Amino acid sequence: MAGPIFHRGPDAGGTWTDREAGIGFAHRRLSIVDLSPHGAQPMASASGRFVLSYNGEIYNHRDLRAELEAAGAAPPGGWRGHSDTETLAEGIAHWGLAATLERAAGMFALALWDRQARTLSLVRDRFGEKPLYYGWIGKDLAFASELKSLRALPGFAGEIDRQAVAGLCARSYIPAPLSIYRGIFKLLPGCILELTPAAAPRSTAPSVGEAGQGLRLTCYYDYSSVVAAGIADPIADEAEALDAAEDALRQAISDQAVADVPVGAFLSGGFDSSTVVALYQQVSGAPVRTYSIGFTEAGFDEAPHARAVAAHLGTEHHELYVTPSQAMDVLPLLPTMYDEPFADSSQIPTYLVSRFARQDVTVALTGDGGDELFGGYNRHVIGPALWRRLAPVPAGVRALGGPLGLLPQRWFELLVRSGPRGTGAARIAKGLRVATSARSPDDVYRAFIDEWAFERSPVLGAAPVPDVPFDLVGASPAERMMLGDALGYLPDDILCKVDRASMAVSLETRVPFLDHRLAAVAARIPIGMKIADGRGKLVIRKLLDRYVPRQLTDRPKAGFGVPVGEWLRGPLKGWADDLLSEDRLRRGGLFDVEAIRRRYAQHQSGHRDSTVALWSILMFESWLEAQAPSSLSRAA
Repeated sequence: MAGPIFHRGPDAGGTWTDREAGIGFAHRRLSIVDLSPHGAQPMASASGRFVLSYNGEIYNHRDLRAELEAAGAAPPGGWRGHSDTETLAEGIAHWGLAATLERAAGMFALALWDRQARTLSLVRDRFGEKPLYYGWIGKDLAFASELKSLRALPGFAGEIDRQAVAGLCARSYIPAPLSIYRGIFKLLPGCILELTPAAAPRSTAPSVGEAGQGLRLTCYYDYSSVVAAGIADPIADEAEALDAAEDALRQAISDQAVADVPVGAFLSGGFDSSTVVALYQQVSGAPVRTYSIGFTEAGFDEAPHARAVAAHLGTEHHELYVTPSQAMDVLPLLPTMYDEPFADSSQIPTYLVSRFARQDVTVALTGDGGDELFGGYNRHVIGPALWRRLAPVPAGVRALGGPLGLLPQRWFELLVRSGPRGTGAARIAKGLRVATSARSPDDVYRAFIDEWAFERSPVLGAAPVPDVPFDLVGASPAERMMLGDALGYLPDDILCKVDRASMAVSLETRVPFLDHRLAAVAARIPIGMKIADGRGKLVIRKLLDRYVPRQLTDRPKAGFGVPVGEWLRGPLKGWADDLLSEDRLRRGGLFDVEAIRRRYAQHQSGHRDSTVALWSILMFESWLEAQAPSSLSRAA
């Protein structure tokens, strides 16, 4: 099981087993803090009661260590080394698991065996930065950072979950707790799954709060509650809000910049990454190493913006231009890199910039998370505005606009002259389609995140993809959308994308915006300070103004993409023709072949931009093709 994830920890490895208890841990180590053998895992606490294997970093572990020492809870005979793993193990021994997690600021997925209580605890960090899969292989419980470790086990069935495929087609990712394999699950962020030897094999994921039959699933962190508390106790003064956000982000960056290996940062030139780099430069004693990539296609090259910001801040900037051929060369790597079908096409540039940065550094700070906390996605602005216009219009009248959304895409492009990406035209077309069926702001949000919203799923026999569950009474539509993204899109798409792409080249990425202390501050900032006058993320914009001239950053949100839609009509057309052929799609009995072929024909003709919808199915078929037939059953 450890061999297939060598890339996640190429520096060292170890195993620990307790034959009497019937349990074993295997660990691969990417050495970041305390490079000596004193930081090796699996690691036992000084008392020997607890055994720990974990992936991630506890950024405030020095503060926790000092707190343990002040309480007289340091290991007898002194600390073995200065790793955060040892601090975490001793914290658990002294405070208990839940209390230690509440104190810890970091990202992690961990397995903890309590030799005295004979319980196994699986834990994932608050926002889901680090992955953790688990499930029963026959009568054995298995868990790992990546699915390829589970596939290594004898008896692995590999049965595809039809509902997971439906989620993929709708969202471009497989929503947790599902994985592509039936009976194998993702642990939800902020949760602890506790198991005893009495836990029986099961084919369904446990629900939060479920307890019994040797299993209990609880949450030690609930972001919904954090947001609700923030709305109930807002920061009224904008200057105070900006200062609080700046202080919390600077502290997070200062903590996360600590390592015993070289550290750098991704820089796209957008608001989030530029803000992280600006504050990183403030706390650094030397020029920060920054990395960006550029593309030759018009409308997709962000490198000049990153270069200008880097020059203003005085970073040690590194830039790589990538040809379309080099970007497309990544396609064959994706099925192995992601282990299950994953269809956010920005996975390609994310891998390329990670590989580029890994030539110099072992750790890179990113700007992810700012959109979810501060209202940065276009849907956070456009969605509520669209609903305000739709709500007063009778449903029968609204329905008259629906057919307009099916007009050829080029008509809308001529109308808005939105540039090479055509995003303005696509938004108008989607808005008109939404007008037919939306009955609430949540319906509008669903239309933005579901590529088959208000249409029949292309997966035969699949149930509707469930919404991310949360309870946020009294929140505005924008706040509900932001929370939905933080609970679903962020862990299952954004963080998954970055983790797999970076760890594939043994690069650790860190996300300062997702420090839970900053998240608590962000929740207290009123929505009117985040979104106003048709623009989002105003807090970050104004914070960045303190360090970078507005003319270097003030431009429409671009995202981190490649022109996949154009490629499907050009250099990738033969590849797509083969994967979306009628014979191939019919083979497994999963898909509504006519619906998919219709969308593909509309895309090729320019009638409707179906890039996102088609990319999900292409990623599924390419993943399926890459699997060994002996380890996979297509029937679900």
